[in-house]
Amino acid sequence: MNFESFSLNPKLTAGISAAGYNTPTPIQIQAIPKVMQGCDVMGLAQTGTGKTAAFALPILHRLLKDRQSGVRALVVAPTRELAEQIHESFVILGNSTGLRSVAIYGGVGIQPQIKSLKRADIVVACPGRLLDHIQRRTVDLSRVDVLVLDEADQMFDMGFMPDIRRIIAHLPASDRQNLLFSATMPAEIGRLADEILKKPIRVAVGQEAPAETVTHAFFPVAQHLKTSLLLKLLGNTKTDAVLVFTRTKHRAKQLCVKLARAGFLSTSLQGNLSQSKRQDAMSGFKSGKYQVLVATDIASRGIDVANISHVINFDMPATPELYIHRIGRTGRAERNGEAFSLITDEDRQMVKAIHRVLGHIERRTLSGFDYQLPPPSPAGDRRTDQVRVRHTNVRAGRNSHRRDASGVFA
Repeated sequence: MNFESFSLNPKLTAGISAAGYNTPTPIQIQAIPKVMQGCDVMGLAQTGTGKTAAFALPILHRLLKDRQSGVRALVVAPTRELAEQIHESFVILGNSTGLRSVAIYGGVGIQPQIKSLKRADIVVACPGRLLDHIQRRTVDLSRVDVLVLDEADQMFDMGFMPDIRRIIAHLPASDRQNLLFSATMPAEIGRLADEILKKPIRVAVGQEAPAETVTHAFFPVAQHLKTSLLLKLLGNTKTDAVLVFTRTKHRAKQLCVKLARAGFLSTSLQGNLSQSKRQDAMSGFKSGKYQVLVATDIASRGIDVANISHVINFDMPATPELYIHRIGRTGRAERNGEAFSLITDEDRQMVKAIHRVLGHIERRTLSGFDYQLPPPSPAGDRRTDQVRVRHTNVRAGRNSHRRDASGVFA
């Protein structure tokens, strides 16, 4: 099957080619025809399955079929990064259509957004900033034909459900098509679906499991040796782009600095960064300027970088579902990927929970790594850390293309 089978508007052909799409993914095969028919759709799919195009292409097709002025399509997303990524997809796929997409989120000036909204056909927004525009009366949603709630379960986790209901109250109730996409379906999302979807068609593809192209491994290690083990893993493993997850913002920034000192081109992505620095980090990671991105769970969804070869859990996630979302950043578009997790004694319960969901994951040790090193004394922390970094620099020297301390992003 190819994209011609959907009988999409010919003006979308160039965008499909520009996006590098050849064969539709399973979620696209199931969802695109139903969305084109005007049905409400509830889509369940793991990350990396191509669901953005599954709703973006039919929306562009619909707007081309009936050209009118004003905001005709609204996509609500939980994070700035995901909103920007969806917006970019609309721009690429619609590059020959004349339709205009605008991304709306906080952390940046509101005046440029107000100006762009005056000419927008499609708005991709985070809930908080969208409500700000609604209150300022700088956005008119009275002509919205299609509403999309993307990553609905994450919006629930982030406490956005009251905001979502407030936004929906400002949309036209009749003749509106509603699309809801989620990786999981907790009870609250089911209730929201019952509220807004009318006789929905359910499409489900591989939910609640990582892509089959991903290989998983657990690396048991003492807490005080995790940084050393990560450095040696990176030095000894053939990688492309690497995404490293930490539990806290502080640790993401701190670990990024240590990686840069060890000679790895690294940047960080976490909530304390300004929006411009977030965008610089993401664009640098996508372009290959940085080989390693150290991030909190802000990057567990909506980060679409095709050449991520490895996802490494420096800190284990809080739930098996979050593990799946993190790992979904690799093995995308049928590429192979590897998922490494550094596990300590404190992670025993989470390891068991992940095993129950995914089956047994093998445990590995790294040859030549000294797992018996004692914890450093408080007074010797800094000196010991410097020795470990120098030792790892010798290993990293084998990968000289990675070595440039100027790559630190703080």
